[in-house]
Amino acid sequence: MSSDTKAPVPSESLRVELGERSYSIIIGSGVLAAVGAQVRGLCGPGRVAVVTNPTVGKLYLSRVSDSLRSAGCEVVTVEIPDGEEHKNLASLGSIYDRLLAAGFERRSPVVALGGGVVGDVTGFAAATLLRGVPFVQVPTTLLAQVDSSVGGKTGINHATGKNLIGAFYQPQLVLADLETLKTLPRRQFLSGLAEVIKYGLILDAGFFALLEQQLDRVLALDMDLLRQLVRRSCELKALVVRRDERESDYRAILNFGHTLGHAVENLTEYKRFSHGEAVSIGMAFAAAFSAVRGYCGREVMQRTITLLQRAGLPVDLPPELLGERLARAVAGDKKAASGKVKFVCLAGLGATRFEHVSSEEIADVAAQWCAGRV
Repeated sequence: MSSDTKAPVPSESLRVELGERSYSIIIGSGVLAAVGAQVRGLCGPGRVAVVTNPTVGKLYLSRVSDSLRSAGCEVVTVEIPDGEEHKNLASLGSIYDRLLAAGFERRSPVVALGGGVVGDVTGFAAATLLRGVPFVQVPTTLLAQVDSSVGGKTGINHATGKNLIGAFYQPQLVLADLETLKTLPRRQFLSGLAEVIKYGLILDAGFFALLEQQLDRVLALDMDLLRQLVRRSCELKALVVRRDERESDYRAILNFGHTLGHAVENLTEYKRFSHGEAVSIGMAFAAAFSAVRGYCGREVMQRTITLLQRAGLPVDLPPELLGERLARAVAGDKKAASGKVKFVCLAGLGATRFEHVSSEEIADVAAQWCAGRV
């Protein structure tokens, strides 16, 4: 996937304000070249680990490693397999093994170079190795730049559900280079776009309208517009995280579309749909569920589904997943309590409400939705 730009997009930064755990997000073109200076500024010279996967490593590992070495750092590299199915204990263990063998100390930073899987697994390793080492996110996918690299959620999957093992552990810095989006496969770019659309749906109706109006420019990789979208997405997430860092209540609005989305991923063994694709299906369903229950108007549901479809994202729940299988998968959601799921509904564009519903209720509405009765 490629696109030409007339000039590099200048970098800009914003802060995630969390007291002593506050950090900056730097967004722009050519940011990878500054990784060394930024990491040295945080942690000083010394040993630094870069964790990546073979796909991203082939493209960007040498550039980041050279930047770190130029800043006086000794670089240790770790590759974990590519794909959501490798967000597991085996990948986590390989990071521990490599860093402990290299003599890592508590002041030695770990850099996550890649998408959401690399960031989540590396962040959990950083949170737990030697009871915590410095952690820097260098997200190379749209999904990671707008969502998973910000907010401190780290972890791995379990056979019974997604992200069931993990920790809240904030990075010390996020460096998002928009140039990496030019090499991102189209499907992965669209997967990230699902999370961008999510922010408009749950927090900013004007942002959602901008996406409706400017979607063609987004799909054409207009870099200046992408910078605006990445920044606004990060701003919105930072506001939520500042209000509720550890998801005691309000932060759960960020799970809009994820309850059903995670169930779809789990039931298809993380192979049929990307994370963003599954979340897109989940958001379409959540909008339909909200409309059925009278929490929002049907026009909100229709605008949601229309924008997702225009963005090339799936909105239909595979019928073979319906019924008891779906109910069981939804019940395994880590936010389920007392037999109920804290389900994020739309109360209008840019507004949400929580409803505690059973997994059977969700599966029942899903069956109605698939049958065209919604």
